[in-house]
Amino acid sequence: MKAKFLYCIIFLFSIHIVAAQKQYNVLDWKAENSLNTYLVQQMHQQYDARRKEFNKAISSKQSLVEYQKTVQQKFKSLLGDLPEKTPLNTVVTGSINAENYKIEKIVYESFPHHHVTSTLYIPEGNKKFPAVLLFCGHEAEAKATLSYQKTAILFAQHGFVVMMIDPVSQGERYQLTDNTGKPLTRGGTTEHTLLNESSNLFGLSTPADELWDNERGLDYLVTRNEVDTTRIGCLGNSGGGMQAIYFAAFDKRIKIAAPCSYLANRERTLEISGAADGCAQIPNEGKEQLELSDYLIAMAPKPLLILAGKYDFIDYTGTLQAFDELKKVYATFQQKNKLKLFTYDDGHGISKPKREVALQWFRQWMYDDTNFIKENESRTFSEKELSVTSTGQVNTAYVDELNLFQRNFLLNDRFQQERKEFLSQPNKVIIEKIASLSGVDTKRNAIHAEETGEIVKGNAIIHKMIIRKENEMPIPVLFIKPETKIQKIVIWLNEDGKNKIADSGSLIQSYLKNNCVVIVADIRGIGETEDKAEFNDPKYFNKEYRNTMLALHIGRSLVGQRTNDVLAILQFIQSNDELTKLPIELNATGISTLPALQASVFDKTIMQLNLFKSIHSFKDILSYPIEKNWYSWIIPNVLKYYDVNDLIELSNAKVVFQ
Repeated sequence: MKAKFLYCIIFLFSIHIVAAQKQYNVLDWKAENSLNTYLVQQMHQQYDARRKEFNKAISSKQSLVEYQKTVQQKFKSLLGDLPEKTPLNTVVTGSINAENYKIEKIVYESFPHHHVTSTLYIPEGNKKFPAVLLFCGHEAEAKATLSYQKTAILFAQHGFVVMMIDPVSQGERYQLTDNTGKPLTRGGTTEHTLLNESSNLFGLSTPADELWDNERGLDYLVTRNEVDTTRIGCLGNSGGGMQAIYFAAFDKRIKIAAPCSYLANRERTLEISGAADGCAQIPNEGKEQLELSDYLIAMAPKPLLILAGKYDFIDYTGTLQAFDELKKVYATFQQKNKLKLFTYDDGHGISKPKREVALQWFRQWMYDDTNFIKENESRTFSEKELSVTSTGQVNTAYVDELNLFQRNFLLNDRFQQERKEFLSQPNKVIIEKIASLSGVDTKRNAIHAEETGEIVKGNAIIHKMIIRKENEMPIPVLFIKPETKIQKIVIWLNEDGKNKIADSGSLIQSYLKNNCVVIVADIRGIGETEDKAEFNDPKYFNKEYRNTMLALHIGRSLVGQRTNDVLAILQFIQSNDELTKLPIELNATGISTLPALQASVFDKTIMQLNLFKSIHSFKDILSYPIEKNWYSWIIPNVLKYYDVNDLIELSNAKVVFQ
């Protein structure tokens, strides 16, 4: 009985706390959806513009060829600075003799000291064969996955050399491992995302790193005497399907492609289910108005087979939308027979029916043979049997292994001189670049402040306000003014929400006693507009992953957008005659700190800037890659130009880390 009574007391007390917190809410709608809604609307505008360009492109062959060139140029720009082609230092570490084919175990270096493990399936015979790059999906076993082995065996037994490459973070290529080779993250998709966020700081990405491994794999493949270099294609499933889509646009040596269980409509997918893991996300794709179909449009009118499952978690409606665009492209080129969609009544994966159709498609265009070949049962091999390295992981097999996290750490030092040169330019040039990189809008469009109510707390009157600026999200604000003459303005931006500050009566009273106006705000994605946890898979190590990735997709980082919000608050102050000439102290915590610091570079009215729980350098992200919520701090390409300490030097404020 006592336990029930105690439970009731705790329950009622928790209700009281929630109600007390909600009294400070300003927005009278389901504000937690606001940021995602805003970002989706911005994305739609970009893709509306793309649709107009696409419709112009399919009006003639000439227009379509120009459109293809534009896609390829944009893609090259998105990929960033790819490495130079250096010696592959290829080693065959073993082989397996099987039925009508053999498997060679091969390791090569896609750049110095970065080892890539792969298997090469070679048919019996003394002639040159067409070749296929088979890209693996997200299975931990990578090249040892049964469905991929079966695909490679089927192709090898019917006249194709097949090369299967372990992607980073899978198979023998986990980048974060302990001394025994055990991965430090829960799976490859998590590691892909952690890799992507650190690479993004240099304008690089996990998709670019995977593409480069594949490019160097193809460089090796064409050196083999068994390979007819005029007949090479690529095939991939799931995440490997994404690799096939990118690779088809990148390398002209690819003559035929068949992505499985991945092609969809990027715009629709990002709206209904959000971003996937880091190996499928390159910042600024939306800004450049690139759809998934565009990468395949870039390879047209080469033979292209789309494999799909009607009940796949990859959005099938989006698959049909993308395929519809491809049909229009191939029709414009008058090559309709070179495009095919095969849909099977199953889900995700390259199942037997899909493998058989893929083989038929490749033989049609590589051998001029349209006969259907049924897959027979063949022996497959264990992960250990297919292991290329002596230990099962490149991190433990090679003492000189340079993983991608280490590569990124070294890049930071390499770009130090470039940052120094950039920062030696006139301030105007520097500030324009900072705005461009992070997506800050420096235009001072009109500000409108709307008061929506007030709360009386002791002798303080807390005014609820919404600050609005054209093309930006509404900012919920609490405004508290002392009864005496104002001496100073104090702004609080708390990553846990403004309600935590407003509920601290002693803090507010201390400011009022010192004749300070207090402004407590929720910049976007924080407090009232914080995204719900249910929309953000914890495997991505970020509590606002879907909005962070969508922001990067449209080319406007959340850091930059939040900087816009801080600037709007400062503009509101400057538009008020009573406040405009007063000194400003800005306090920010956690993910609010970098936007606050950037705002102090653009607006010189901030005199004191107190930063709580802030990063001191982007190098923190490189040094502690498995910390959570780093993506909330990411500005693509930033470490080629400036670091946190450089912002402090550019700021007019006295900056104090608390």
